[in-house]
Amino acid sequence: MLHVLARHARFAAALAFTFCTLAAAQAADLTELTATEAAQQIRDGKITSVALTTALLERIDQGVDLHAFITVDREGALAAAAAADRMRNQGKSMGPLHGVPIVLKDNIHVAGLPNTAGTPALRNFVPKKNAPVAQALIDAGAIVLGKTNMHELAFGITSNNATFGASVTPYDKTRFSGGSSGGTGAAVAARMAPAGLGSDTGGSVRIPSALNGISGLRPTVGRYSGEGITPISHTRDTAGPMARSVSDLVLLDQVMSGDRRPVPVPGLTTIRLGVGRSPYLDNAHPEVLRLMEETLAALKAAGVRLVDVDIPPLTGANDKVGFPVALYEGNADLAAYLKKYETGLTVQDVAAQVASPDVKFVFDTFIVGEKAIPEPVYREALQVHRPALKQLYDDVFTWFKIDALIFPTTKHPALKQDGAPEMTVGDQKVPVFFVFIANTDPGSNAGIPGLSLPLGLTSDGLPVGVALDGPAGSDRRLLGIGLALEKVLKPVPAPKM
Repeated sequence: MLHVLARHARFAAALAFTFCTLAAAQAADLTELTATEAAQQIRDGKITSVALTTALLERIDQGVDLHAFITVDREGALAAAAAADRMRNQGKSMGPLHGVPIVLKDNIHVAGLPNTAGTPALRNFVPKKNAPVAQALIDAGAIVLGKTNMHELAFGITSNNATFGASVTPYDKTRFSGGSSGGTGAAVAARMAPAGLGSDTGGSVRIPSALNGISGLRPTVGRYSGEGITPISHTRDTAGPMARSVSDLVLLDQVMSGDRRPVPVPGLTTIRLGVGRSPYLDNAHPEVLRLMEETLAALKAAGVRLVDVDIPPLTGANDKVGFPVALYEGNADLAAYLKKYETGLTVQDVAAQVASPDVKFVFDTFIVGEKAIPEPVYREALQVHRPALKQLYDDVFTWFKIDALIFPTTKHPALKQDGAPEMTVGDQKVPVFFVFIANTDPGSNAGIPGLSLPLGLTSDGLPVGVALDGPAGSDRRLLGIGLALEKVLKPVPAPKM
């Protein structure tokens, strides 16, 4: 009798283990879904929003050491998921993102959730209304899982946040996740969300997309509303979608732009890309150069027409625009934002509480300090040098008859997340910030759209990205090119969590 009971007990244990294993496998499968796939499966009744949301929340719990989040809205997300499932079961109309959980950078307003912008002074600021980009996604059925970590006040590219933790890439938890939208980049790469939003002033969507092996779009400035987003510069700022597929970028772009037309996918033989060797490849890491050359060879073999394009004046033209505009507007725009949203704070109040050393230096020196940008310098940058930069891009696209420029998103893979302000390039010490924005900043200052796609993994297993900059207003064409190139580029495997 005891023998029989023991045998039944072993069988029950094995059965329980099997069920647990299957449940874990199903949860893992759910976290691998893209936003487009998840939306379709929810509409078809193959999965529920509650099951997907639960699986993603479990993944978030498993990855707390990534410091990807500042706020996780567990109860709100599960309640919204349950409501989404009820709507489907009742046969009610469903939006294109119905029941799909997403994440938003913590400088994009979500009503009822803190909007810290990664800085102590705004820790208790809770917006009353959603930012228009957030509202558009929610109206389309999306569920907000939470608000993601970021470089303090978006003034940096490492997301080494002194208050909310140093965000790291899931591909190597000793290295930074990029910035300033590093939390969104890490969360999407780590399968904590299928997609999310960042913001981009000089590369803050594209840099973390590249360093986390995902895709990201910086749209033409003005394509999406900038309301309800903690600003640096109204001339340069824009929200941008981040995801593991270009199809998801298209989906989020359609929702936020209001342009729901299908994006045409061009034939590979009709695409002309300008290969920007100088300045884009100057002083690049050997592994980035290797992956870039392999990718160019694959694109050429697939029929894409490549045109060598060197733009020696680009760096000098960009330098006359970037910091004069961003630092001047950094004071004026933040002051207007703090007043408009009734935070009860001034720029000086925020500056006094800045915790991250690099951001504190910038604020104390260039935003509220003695070296703040004089208005005449700003006006000259905005009215003289920025139009010249835009004209330079227009000329390049026209002269060479190219659809876009192609180059590495960053010249180096992610570095150690140790707060080191400088790195060695050749035989010189160079600020980390300048090295990582070198390729993304010029297009930002010109206000043109930029797309980052996964380029591959280095020999050390670190993701890097390939970027496409297109003419102003060519967002849909650029996304279509991304859809076409995605079929040629090697997929980046998921990180080992």
